[in-house]
Amino acid sequence: MAGDDSAGSPGHPEGPAGGSEGLTANSKGSVANSQVHRYPARIKSFSRRGGRMVRQYQDVLNEHGPFYVLDLPEGDSPTTIAPNTRVDLRAAFGNDGPIAVEIGPGSGEQLTSYAKEHPDRNILAFEAWHVGVARCVANAVRKGVTNVRIVEADAAQALPVIFADPEVPRAGELWTFFPDPWRKSRHRKRRLIAGPFIAEAAKILEAGGLWRLATDWDDYAWQMRDELEASDSFANLHAGERPDPNDREPTRGGFAPRWNERIMTRFERRGIEAGRTIHDLTFRRG
Repeated sequence: MAGDDSAGSPGHPEGPAGGSEGLTANSKGSVANSQVHRYPARIKSFSRRGGRMVRQYQDVLNEHGPFYVLDLPEGDSPTTIAPNTRVDLRAAFGNDGPIAVEIGPGSGEQLTSYAKEHPDRNILAFEAWHVGVARCVANAVRKGVTNVRIVEADAAQALPVIFADPEVPRAGELWTFFPDPWRKSRHRKRRLIAGPFIAEAAKILEAGGLWRLATDWDDYAWQMRDELEASDSFANLHAGERPDPNDREPTRGGFAPRWNERIMTRFERRGIEAGRTIHDLTFRRG
């Protein structure tokens, strides 16, 4: 990776060790901590992963979490934020640089690699797994990046809440790499990339913004392509390309080349080792 460990984004004279004043979403009043509403039962787009928080990660989270993790009012359901939460992203990042959003960064390998290479860009990540949040923070500290902020919540619920405010700048890119495939047929209604979320994603991307996706699950790749191509809000940049002989429509294609800034993560490595095909997709917001 290019760059040195002291690299920071413009407008950030201090990194994580310099204190968190003005850097969490509500430390300057940018979040309206108003009444919490009751949520109806909802379909979760992620599965709970186990794993205890080891002392190393807990210590890192305690020390550096206030810098990286946005302090938002919680909703009544687990992994949600209050539905009338407002966030000033410019204040949270300390600048008005372009924003990329990553859903489900896991341990933050992609997130922090990109942040290191592009210190002038801001990356907002949504991660529902508490241990994953800690690992993202640890990776960010290890690489010395300061242009990352994390929302500890289910993106399906929290992302539309944050971007409901028209004052919040729209994202230039949205990344959804290796989302939970919900392999059992009866669980497929829980898959994130479907009509309702696609409509919400269109609202957070600026005109011309890119949605980059990847999965190692064939029928989820076909579903992503089908659902996004059916949307009036998105255009497939690789329509008809790279047909998949295992596809229900084997000559249809619609898959992108691997994005050169998408690094090899453990999720992808596991898929390859299991003999699964990696599908990439890239769609442009109209």
